Amino acid sequence: MITSRRGGQATAVEGASSERRNYDEALRLLMGLPDFERSSNHPGHSGFHLERMRLILDRLSRPHLAAPTVHVAGTDGKGSTAAMVASILSAQGYRVGLYTSPHLHSVTERIRVGMEPIGRGDFAALLFRLWPHALWVEREGSYGPMSFFEMMTAMSFDHFRERRVDFQVVEVGLGGRLDSTNVVEPEVSVITPVSLDHVATLGGTLALIAGEKAGIIKQGRPVVMAPQREEAAEVVRRVASERSAPLMEVAAGMTWRTVEADAGGARFRLCGARGSYDLRTRLLGAHQVENAATAVAAAETLVERGFALSPESIAAGIERAEWPGRLQALSDAGPLLVVDGAHNPAAARRLVQAVRAHFEFERVILVVGSLGGHAARDVLAHLAGLSPAVVAVRSRHPRSVAASVVAESAREMGLRVVGEHEVVAEGVEWALDMARGGDMVLGTGSLSVAAEMTEKVRGMEPELYPSLRRPRDPIEGGVNI
Repeated sequence: MITSRRGGQATAVEGASSERRNYDEALRLLMGLPDFERSSNHPGHSGFHLERMRLILDRLSRPHLAAPTVHVAGTDGKGSTAAMVASILSAQGYRVGLYTSPHLHSVTERIRVGMEPIGRGDFAALLFRLWPHALWVEREGSYGPMSFFEMMTAMSFDHFRERRVDFQVVEVGLGGRLDSTNVVEPEVSVITPVSLDHVATLGGTLALIAGEKAGIIKQGRPVVMAPQREEAAEVVRRVASERSAPLMEVAAGMTWRTVEADAGGARFRLCGARGSYDLRTRLLGAHQVENAATAVAAAETLVERGFALSPESIAAGIERAEWPGRLQALSDAGPLLVVDGAHNPAAARRLVQAVRAHFEFERVILVVGSLGGHAARDVLAHLAGLSPAVVAVRSRHPRSVAASVVAESAREMGLRVVGEHEVVAEGVEWALDMARGGDMVLGTGSLSVAAEMTEKVRGMEPELYPSLRRPRDPIEGGVNI
């Protein structure tokens, strides 16, 4: 506890300064761990497996088993679906822990209780408390140091146990079978739409990727499958059958009809396994209505397993759910400013459909960047349907691709490139200077672009990680653009 004889104001300032120093030190330690997510610090690190997670969780007395779990995997919509499930549970009155990735503006966003991110002081204290255990895993285990994502996952489980949550909703980071979160014993597993992404790690076909996602299905535990392409659906059905896991197929077991859609969201009628619901979501796009149906299916499955969830809580949870950076309007008047984290072809296709369904505009000025390993050429092919003027940018993300490379790919798609900027904020300024009252400025291509555009427009101070560096040549390391 900080004490001072100089009065309450001095003590408060001193306390805030100490908290910031502790948080910065926690970030320094955390960002120094091997990091597959940013591919900036993992030379020689051993491959994906669950052994390090099991070691540290055993030392922490298995906090991941302290609360009933909803485990969410998939390629597209898993964050939104997880947020909706958490919102439904919260509306019923449960204390809910939500673990998601990546973050938009601060790493604290990944660990939430009651939808509120963990505070910086609590985050630092949590990291410092678990750090000796991480060092033990590195020293005594035979699998090398823990990764950034493994440490975050262990922190989330320990925090949720400490806060005595009634439920934890856990989003898979990458894949599923060997993801650090795949140590839970879920009340229900959820698999959102599977598409081609991270093919170098997960495989180059829908079937291979679906096999990795289906790795979260546990023996005898129910699984909810969102509408899928048949190649992926067949894999999920097979794995569910092999593990005697009751399978709820949203496409077969539920129907829904959109009643109204505008810039404020959508109203829709949903008929589920346990009844009908008149619902409203503030999340934009037909795909978010589909995600809502998947979240309701998960909620109904929890009811079947004996948990209390009223139709009123389901409706309230869907309406209250928020998930920034996904087709989010930052302004609704002259010009429109919209951000979306679409980074693969399927997400880009849905983005184009949703933009046309929810907004009116004269032309689109596209502020677009990409990360290495994402199918940016195919993303741009879908975005070309908006006939945009293109401002190519590069985000701060260590895997970000040079603006010149993005611009060249856009030109190959027949798009008109009107600007190239190595800083997202500068590209946003350029786009706004060009825009007229009826235009839309759309920031997309990666969640990092959406985050940095939001920070620029809203005057937010970014959370910077000095220890993370971009490689000199962004094309090295399998940039797929």
